[in-house]
Amino acid sequence: MRLTTKGRYAVTAMLDLALHAKQGPVSLSDISGRQGISLSYLEQLFAKLRRNELVTSVRGPGGGYRLSRPDCDINVAQVVDAVSESIDITRCEGKGNCQKGESCLTHHLWCDLSDQIHSFLEKISLKSLVERQEIRDISERQDNYQKNRIDVVDSLGL
Repeated sequence: MRLTTKGRYAVTAMLDLALHAKQGPVSLSDISGRQGISLSYLEQLFAKLRRNELVTSVRGPGGGYRLSRPDCDINVAQVVDAVSESIDITRCEGKGNCQKGESCLTHHLWCDLSDQIHSFLEKISLKSLVERQEIRDISERQDNYQKNRIDVVDSLGL
């Protein structure tokens, strides 16, 4: 399956946003710290997510990003699509020129599988991921790690 870092990071960032939605707008620097994704990369992704109306920005002190609609109304495929990713497992990127400029014997099989993967991701909402206990456990671990890191920096006076 050809799902690049861009798609994986966008889904991770949106899930982080959904997990922290009750705390108000979430800053990209907080997502960056918890998820280990560079801030500049997140800015690029969130520009696309905003253009595709999956998030809204809140300016000013305490600003950040919010989901533009309830987490039950945003699915993983929408997030991947918003950052211009395709879910494609063909060698030819779906162009049908895989064998000397023509479709290979298995081209349609791999196209069908790509469609099935996309359909599968359409059925997974951010809410369904937020509700999974193992995901909440990981989020709690990340929050504690980030809080402890901030406490250490503060105690050192940095």
